[in-house]
This record gives sequence, structure tokens and C-alpha cells, in this order.
Amino acid sequence: MELKTFFLYLLLMAGSTYLIRVLPFVAVRGRIRNRFIRSFLYYIPYAVLTAMTIPAIFTATASVVSACAGLAVAVILALQKRSLTTVALASCLAVYLTELIMTWCGLL
Repeated sequence: MELKTFFLYLLLMAGSTYLIRVLPFVAVRGRIRNRFIRSFLYYIPYAVLTAMTIPAIFTATASVVSACAGLAVAVILALQKRSLTTVALASCLAVYLTELIMTWCGLL
């Protein structure tokens, strides 16, 4: 790729990213008082994070079974209010052990 093309792409991406971030500040000047809109905007980050994470969980492992095992361990530990590091390490260990057992049994 030529340097000129690279900087053109970089400028376009920076401009589009900037517009996406600054547009809400320009469009809505005052405080939002509508309870529905406020609650909707409050939950948007959680919905987007979930929509990005759940498909990645099921495609990041060698099988759906190990992905389900890791997800189950993560959900159980998260509901028990464990730390993020504990949840991540335990779910990775669950995926590893599940895939190891499946490999020994010839299922993977």
C-alpha cells in the first residue's frame, strides 16, 4: 500500500470515528429528562458488549462443548461475585480441561 493511500484511509477513519463520538454532544445540548431514553442509553454499553462477546465465546475454542463449559464456569463465578481475574482464569482452565478430556476420549 502506498503511503499516500494509507494516510487517506487513516484520515477517513479518524474523521468517521470523531464524528460518531462528537455527534451526540452536538445533537443533544441539554440534559435528557425522558426516563425511557435515559434508561435506554444506560443499558446500551452492556447490550453491545454482550452482542460482541457471546459470539466470540463460541468461536474461540475448538468445540462448542468446551465453550459452553467455560461460559458456565464464568457465569457461576460471576454470580458469586468473584474477581474478574478469577473468573477469567477459571473459565480458561475449564475450557482447557474440557478440550483435554475430549481429546483423550477421541471426541475432538
